[in-house]
Amino acid sequence: MAESKKTLLRFTTTGSVDDGKSTLIGRLLYETKSIFEDQFAAVEKTSKKRGQEEADLALLLDGLAAEREQGITIDVAYRYFETTNRKFIIADTPGHEQYTRNMITGASTAELAIILVDARNGVMTQSKRHGFLVSLLQIPHMIVAVNKMDLVDYSQQVYDDIVDEYKRFSQKLDIHDITFIPVSALKGDNVVERSPNMPWYDGFTLLHYLENVHVMADKNLIDFRFPVQYVVRPHLDFRGYAGMVVSGTISPGEKVLALPSGKTSSVKEVVTYDSNLKEAFASQSVVLTLNDEIDVSRGDMIVRKNNLPTVSNHFEAILCWMDEKPFSLKTHYILKHTSRSVKASVSKLNYRINVNTLHREQADTFHLNEIGRVEITTSQPLFFDSYKSNQATGSFILIDPVTNLTAAAGMIRGPVKELDEVIRIAHQDEHGRRHSSNVTWQGQTISQEARELRNGHKAAVLWLTGYSGAGKSTVAKALEKKLFDTGCQTMLLDGDNIRHGLCGDLGFSEKDRNENIRRVSEVAKLFYENGRIVLCTFISPLKTQRNFARSIIPEGRFFEIFVRCDLSVCKRRDPKGLYKKADRGEIKDFTGVSSPYEEPGNPEITVETDLRSVDEIVEEIIDKLIEAKILEH
Repeated sequence: MAESKKTLLRFTTTGSVDDGKSTLIGRLLYETKSIFEDQFAAVEKTSKKRGQEEADLALLLDGLAAEREQGITIDVAYRYFETTNRKFIIADTPGHEQYTRNMITGASTAELAIILVDARNGVMTQSKRHGFLVSLLQIPHMIVAVNKMDLVDYSQQVYDDIVDEYKRFSQKLDIHDITFIPVSALKGDNVVERSPNMPWYDGFTLLHYLENVHVMADKNLIDFRFPVQYVVRPHLDFRGYAGMVVSGTISPGEKVLALPSGKTSSVKEVVTYDSNLKEAFASQSVVLTLNDEIDVSRGDMIVRKNNLPTVSNHFEAILCWMDEKPFSLKTHYILKHTSRSVKASVSKLNYRINVNTLHREQADTFHLNEIGRVEITTSQPLFFDSYKSNQATGSFILIDPVTNLTAAAGMIRGPVKELDEVIRIAHQDEHGRRHSSNVTWQGQTISQEARELRNGHKAAVLWLTGYSGAGKSTVAKALEKKLFDTGCQTMLLDGDNIRHGLCGDLGFSEKDRNENIRRVSEVAKLFYENGRIVLCTFISPLKTQRNFARSIIPEGRFFEIFVRCDLSVCKRRDPKGLYKKADRGEIKDFTGVSSPYEEPGNPEITVETDLRSVDEIVEEIIDKLIEAKILEH
């Protein structure tokens, strides 16, 4: 395979003490011929000195003297190797609880995690801790390698028990791709070659899985985020913005917006050292030039105009404390987020997470390696996404300004939600309605009942629905005139008229149509509360749209009037020429042509305009309103 076509996989290994992490990685390096002869000779020599018959491949990983002496992993060790199919970067992270910060560091960029479980010991607390940390870091793929199968006589029962126990535990985690593989890192079983000692296992070998696991789909290629690292201006005729596309894609001509200025422009060129690109995507470092001279500097973020991140200086986060000095609410820190650094403080400590039991605990501080949920306030707004949706813009570190050491690593959950706001949203959800913050409903000076008494009729909303050309407006106008002539207070809300002003900014997509009906429904409700008979003529093709309008009007006062007419008759009438345009493809999403219409299931009134005259229909509706005691006899 050509070098340029090889993909890269970053993965991390972890596990409890003596589970065989270093041996497994050493085996991978040895089997893929990724070590030099003198390195292997040195390992053999050291192994013989220790009285070991076989070369201890773990020695290839233990770089620190303390690691070799104790036989444990202390610091993160990175190793590189490649096969004919793929390149790999391994982060060998320590398993000890006291080195949690090292594991967090090593696993922070991993796309896959291998957790080793000693087949002799089964699922240990450490095995669960590491599963939780993998879930916390949102590493999308996890392999549970049940190691040392040679020491349990390659027992399928032992393997199955471990798999069952870990599967039960993993149901609590946010990991959707877990693979189990029985291996012996020391003997090489199922690491690179299939093991003849475990004929009952019919899955992949470890290396085969690593070579073929699909990770491109895990990248966020939707939300374009470009933190600016440097303004490139080699001469007066060139001004570009250097940085990495941390998520999404971008091409010349696309409209963009710079934060925090809010200035808009479009991409002129995507420049690299070699040539200009037609498209840049996540993880590429490029220089963007814009078609307009807008103010952009280091720390700013360029995003798509219609795909914006959250902007706030107060948000919730999961914090992993990495400093020897305990956390203090009184201390201020430097928060580094993408290419931006701002002053910050932890304004509230919500709780600490017991990593072993996953329980929440009351706490007033964090010590080294402890993890918990906090609220953070920054001196300037940040432009971020939740860590779950975008790890690049959802992560940050806190730096102690005195020692300049990294005090904590954080994963953003989202903006802080106040209790009042949550309650308000909960009430809004009752009918799917929303209103602006900091507003209070102002009651009527004259009650609806008083208006109805003077009007001599009750208020109501008559919702006429049907195809374009069915005759909704014709019927509604005749009906309104009849009601007006008898002294009724009326209001006619016509679909076309509404589109000229109140809803002139909306298109005809399903989303815009829903918003159109929402606005009209709210206006109709205001007139209803003013004691009027409100006539609404809207195609409103979806039941959900009409149900929303019904939901905000009291029962018995909303009348769904299905203006039925055969579609062929509507097309023949075509009073506005819209069907012809839709047939020619000049109008998209046109009901009856390229968009569906859901007929009312149980309307209060059904009228058929292709069978009866307008006068007959008006009389029929008035009779229904009298029957419902909206009108007097």
